[in-house]
Amino acid sequence: MADSSEQKFKEYAHPEVLVSTAWVAEHLKDSHVRIVESDEDVLLYEQGHVPGAVKLDWHTEEQHPLMRDFVDKEGFEHLMSSKGIANDTTVVFYGDKNNWYATYTFWLFKYYGHKDCRVMDGGRAKWVAEGRELSKDDADYAATKYKAQDRDTSVRVFRDDVLKGLNDHNRRLIDVRSPQEYSGEMLAMTGYAQEGAQRAGHIPTAKSIPWAKAAAEDGTFKPASDLKTLYGGHDITPDKDVVAYCRIGERSSHTWFVLTYLLGYPHVRNYDGSWTEWGSSVAVPIERSTDKPAS
Repeated sequence: MADSSEQKFKEYAHPEVLVSTAWVAEHLKDSHVRIVESDEDVLLYEQGHVPGAVKLDWHTEEQHPLMRDFVDKEGFEHLMSSKGIANDTTVVFYGDKNNWYATYTFWLFKYYGHKDCRVMDGGRAKWVAEGRELSKDDADYAATKYKAQDRDTSVRVFRDDVLKGLNDHNRRLIDVRSPQEYSGEMLAMTGYAQEGAQRAGHIPTAKSIPWAKAAAEDGTFKPASDLKTLYGGHDITPDKDVVAYCRIGERSSHTWFVLTYLLGYPHVRNYDGSWTEWGSSVAVPIERSTDKPAS
């Protein structure tokens, strides 16, 4: 690991959840480590991936087939077993878009109680930029007998809880979507109309802090001092009950990861129902604003 990465990691509240690209390269053949690629663009894996990495498709594998929810406990166990992941496996996630879906999958693993989860800082873009090896071979590992924990409700929040908490002075909502989505200028990100909502805007009291502001230009996470300034400057502090949301919970999982593991905030939850649920719900309030987002 480069000295600069090592020093940066030490400044985070939980440096053990991050690994460098160099660390991954050194552990490609470690039988106790499973590298997982999870991308927004689900076709990237086939174009070339970290050697030995398995693919987890957020849309077809992580979601329940018959309801708006994640796979159930039994389904998660089957998924882990099929990927050769055991309960004591160190799982390292990486992906495109500044590790957007990598942290989403990390969040799902924590939801079902997997202990050793890590993220490759910089994700797929950094691995490629450094000219590291890519493989087109599908990874195939022996099946395991994985046993998931019951769902950890401390990392997830549902609509009714968000609604009840709108007048809670200790609650802080973070809208991590684009400024245009937050203000109500556009209903959803271009290309995601199928995951939009009937109304545009944001949840009342929510602060606009786009998720990508936590990442540097190379896709790595910003230093702890910069992150503290970013969130603390908008009264998002460790003593608050923090809820992050976006469109379907994927971008907000990145913010959840940053606040929970890099800054050590003790009470952060991801509202994965997010705007596709809130913006189409009956009798819930919304706001529209032309206020500038957090800088």
